[in-house]
Amino acid sequence: MMKRRQTWLVVLSAVAMVGCSGVPSGVTVVEGFELERYLGKWYEIARLDHSFERGLSQVTAEYSLRDDGLIDVLNRGYHDAKETWKSASAVARPADDPTVGSLRVSFFRPFWADYHIIALDKDAYQYAMVTSSTRDYLWILARTPELDEDILSELLAKAKAWEYPVEALIYPHHP
Repeated sequence: MMKRRQTWLVVLSAVAMVGCSGVPSGVTVVEGFELERYLGKWYEIARLDHSFERGLSQVTAEYSLRDDGLIDVLNRGYHDAKETWKSASAVARPADDPTVGSLRVSFFRPFWADYHIIALDKDAYQYAMVTSSTRDYLWILARTPELDEDILSELLAKAKAWEYPVEALIYPHHP
């Protein structure tokens, strides 16, 4: 019964997100994006709280290109209280122009959600900041489990200027 209820909550969330599209007002998406350089493993440095990640630490996201041009997405995290790993698979595709850092991601087809890269280390692709169509979603990602404090401060300042609730960010533990 509980599993069915959770499934319905996820489906309802996806349905709600389907109507939301675009970038939050005043926020800009990175240009000059190179998908091939973005592929691979990313560690979650910070996130806004959501039911689908609640209680998780050691969170990672892995992106790999498929033969059909779509992108496989594997999100994984450790649920500390339950002492178990949790994972979720999705598929993604460029939203429009592949040189703009916007993807469409689907965990439950036919429902697609926005994935906008709003900050990116364009030199080495070592950190990124991602949002969806609302300011309720924000992630700071890095290629390593830790991010230089100066870079993190710059990203937080940018997010705050864009009116994200940075004081509500969660910083998941990585061993």
